[in-house]
Amino acid sequence: MTPQLDYPAIHAIFSRLREAEAEPQGELDHTNAFTLLVAVALSAQATDKGVNRATRDLFPIADTPEKMLALGEEGLIEHIKTIGLFRNKAKNVIKLCQRLIDVYGGEVPSSRAALVSLPGVGRKTANVVLNMWFRLPAQAVDTHIFRLGNRSGICPGKDEAAVERAIEDNIPAEFQQHAHHWMILHGRYICVARKPKCGICPIRDWCLYEEKT
Repeated sequence: MTPQLDYPAIHAIFSRLREAEAEPQGELDHTNAFTLLVAVALSAQATDKGVNRATRDLFPIADTPEKMLALGEEGLIEHIKTIGLFRNKAKNVIKLCQRLIDVYGGEVPSSRAALVSLPGVGRKTANVVLNMWFRLPAQAVDTHIFRLGNRSGICPGKDEAAVERAIEDNIPAEFQQHAHHWMILHGRYICVARKPKCGICPIRDWCLYEEKT
């Protein structure tokens, strides 16, 4: 495993990322907490662009749990059938809507424990919603962050839970709110899986990746 970068290097990295984009934004289209929750749940094993194409016509007619229930599972499937695992995802979204109405008065809860109690919602999805909607410094570790964290030494870990802890433990508090978005975008567009674009990487001065290209 790559060693852990020290505090000055991590501070320098996130200062550089903040200079480039002070307010990084997630790339899933949404209009409220509910549509964000659904979009993130649909994005598992799918691209954000693919989810956005599917929800472009869905969210204008189903932006609350009540409206989504009225659409029904088959109606939802018609909108999301271009997304991987669409049948299982549709089933979970409908169950999620019913639980939101029955237990939370139709509102998306702002606690991780409550969110992960919803069908089809895991810790990663819950953390995205907590971070993006409720502005809490929750860290959602996806494949991009896992790869970048281990390659660079920013937040190495043997699994997603370990990387999440490394982010919380080692990234300065001033960067916690946007840390996972900066890392996702960097991993998605610069530190890509097969041929990382080290030549244009703004943080290569501190990165510990031994195979820099």
